[in-house]
Amino acid sequence: MDAQARIVLGDARQQLQQLGENSVQLVVTSPPYADQRKSTYGGIHPDRYVDWFLPIASELLRVLKPRGTFILNIKEKAVNGERHTYVLDLIKALREQGWLWTEEFIWHKKNSYPGKWPNRFRDSWERLLQFNKSRKFDMYQAAVMVPVGDWAKGRLSKLSETDRIRDESRSESGFGKNVSNWLGRDMVYPTNVLHMATECNNQGHSAVFPRQLPEWFIKLFSQPGDTVLDPFAGSGTTLFVARDMKRRAIGIEILPEYVEAIEAKLRLRQQPQLV
Repeated sequence: MDAQARIVLGDARQQLQQLGENSVQLVVTSPPYADQRKSTYGGIHPDRYVDWFLPIASELLRVLKPRGTFILNIKEKAVNGERHTYVLDLIKALREQGWLWTEEFIWHKKNSYPGKWPNRFRDSWERLLQFNKSRKFDMYQAAVMVPVGDWAKGRLSKLSETDRIRDESRSESGFGKNVSNWLGRDMVYPTNVLHMATECNNQGHSAVFPRQLPEWFIKLFSQPGDTVLDPFAGSGTTLFVARDMKRRAIGIEILPEYVEAIEAKLRLRQQPQLV
């Protein structure tokens, strides 16, 4: 088995109990959503979702390092014509458990499949909730910087006098900007909205997120040699990406067929490449 990545068969809560305290730098996972993937994972009723997830989250809180981060990919579902509150209830319950809800990222699905419903439009985004154990956590913002964009060419070539000083907001909000600060900069920090296409090839799994998604968070919240955990490994995307990025990867998956598929891919990647 690959020394940088390992997959464990079993229940997430039980297998997490085998991991050492404060041993994981980053958790990136997408658990089964409420009442979803019934044919494979059985489905968890929205009314019971919080009670189901909290014991798992307790173990994640134990194994995560003090400066580590937990990223939870999740989305509400509609029940009887309205959005269920199980995600909002879960956020509140996790805060009561001791987690800090530090940030919320949005994954905008650029290629969401068209559809029609009588009382809403198709979903084209999902939540990526960031939780931490402490207010001081490891974050490598420079690793995810993006090009400044074409707007800078014209805007920065003709700076007014007010552009060269801090221009306070006219709404008296206390916010302001100094446009000249962007002179000579090719890269800037991104927003908390991630524009990424969904994975079109399901890779033998009913819900696969794109490689770019875990890759972005692994860059932002960990460094080579750190341990990355996915307690709901599914098709193993997080494991493969983390290993390729020189992290130690641990995955937990309850379905034997998915574990076998991940193990086969790990063995295949270990084979020497012919020149």
